[in-house]
Amino acid sequence: QSFPSDEGWPFAKYLGACGRMVAVNYVGEELWSYFNAPWEKRVDLAWQLMEIAEQLTNNDFEFALYLLDVSFDNFAVGPRDGKVIIVDAENVLVADKRLIRQNKPENWDVWYESKFDDCDKEACLSFSKEILCARVTVDHNYYAVCQNLLSRHATWRGTSGGLLHDPPAAIAKDGRLEALLDECANPKKRYGRFQAAKELRQYLARLSNNGR
Repeated sequence: QSFPSDEGWPFAKYLGACGRMVAVNYVGEELWSYFNAPWEKRVDLAWQLMEIAEQLTNNDFEFALYLLDVSFDNFAVGPRDGKVIIVDAENVLVADKRLIRQNKPENWDVWYESKFDDCDKEACLSFSKEILCARVTVDHNYYAVCQNLLSRHATWRGTSGGLLHDPPAAIAKDGRLEALLDECANPKKRYGRFQAAKELRQYLARLSNNGR
């Protein structure tokens, strides 16, 4: 309710609640149903997911919304507009950046890099709620989307390769997409994920013609 879809937030529209049950509008089929969609469609969805990660991390309201549960079932795609929406916002951590700047907890202005989690279960994410609430610059959302949805590390329902599996031969040969996805999921350079996420958004925008 604090971040309504009417104001551009990528969440399902809140309709009401009864006890512990919450009703939201039906958005469309879950992201999972697009796993084997045509390449152009998957590129557009991947671009939208990275844009969501950016919007939730950096916005004019100075609130960072960190997605703590990221899987193919927690996003849906509008049948008419093809827009990606978060349909399960149960596990979202909200950090007030203004308050962090005001209170200045230890290391508050040191950029925080999320640790890559190569576990053997589906949709793994490693995070510290205490750190997410105490730093201004955090790469958690980029990490969550790249590791669990887009890159070769993403596993779900017995599949691997992520949403951007099996790219066209020319893109696979070029190697840039795979390199950016790898650096976004499991960075080799210090602060590499921040840069990789930025470049990945631009690259996907060009591939999907959203950069026009």
